[in-house]
Amino acid sequence: MHVVSFDASDTIGLNCRDWGRQTPFFSHFERVKAKRVAIVQSSYIPWKGYFDLIRHVDEFILYDDAQFTKRDWRSRNRIKMANGALWLTVPVEVSGKYRQCVKDARISDPGWNQRHWRSIRASYARAPFFDDYKDALAQLYLECRTPYLSEVNHCFISALCALMSIETRLTWSMDYDLPEGRTERLVAMCQQACATEYVSGPTARAYMDMSLFESIGLPVRFIDYGRYPEYPQLYPPFDHQVSIIDLLLHTGPEATRYMLSTLESAAPPQPA
Repeated sequence: MHVVSFDASDTIGLNCRDWGRQTPFFSHFERVKAKRVAIVQSSYIPWKGYFDLIRHVDEFILYDDAQFTKRDWRSRNRIKMANGALWLTVPVEVSGKYRQCVKDARISDPGWNQRHWRSIRASYARAPFFDDYKDALAQLYLECRTPYLSEVNHCFISALCALMSIETRLTWSMDYDLPEGRTERLVAMCQQACATEYVSGPTARAYMDMSLFESIGLPVRFIDYGRYPEYPQLYPPFDHQVSIIDLLLHTGPEATRYMLSTLESAAPPQPA
């Protein structure tokens, strides 16, 4: 049995805010080479599609200047149990804070991490690769004491990437100067990150102003999540819409082989 571990000192605890948050700086060589960038709000133990998007790019920007939304993926996700799916939710202070950003959302109950770890351990103790990853996951959960949701998400995303040997650079939107405007912010971050291509999730087609990307000559591509194969799960029927932890504990080092999405180029503008 190969037991997987990582250096938790870089990603866990009260110093999470400082990890990976250097002001972006790029050499002349970096400015001219191809670079894919994706920008998405941080999420709690996201599904495999989120990490698939991370794998497709050179820099993944956690857009935590965005508004926090309750009962959303920012603070919760699903795992499988014998009697069905279970929501794991990080409790967040929301009273009187309806317009708060993800980066400002504070956790309201410091005991959430122990409860979540107990649920994961109970659900996946019989999974094929649980023994390989249990120590790393226990350390991740039990030593994560930051009071900020954004930092929790960053810590977990970073650690899970490391466990799957995903080496994409993770940064925060707070590392960048942001103008007003939804698409304007995306374009500004891409420019400051020296992107040569922007990769987005499919739902963003509904709100992105493609003309702003076209005005600076930046190609946009959308990831297609529709072709994922199934893998053996303990409790049928199969469910794609669960945390990456499910895939990792069932398939181990083969996890990324079940991320087989494709990229589609944005459709050219239609004539009026």
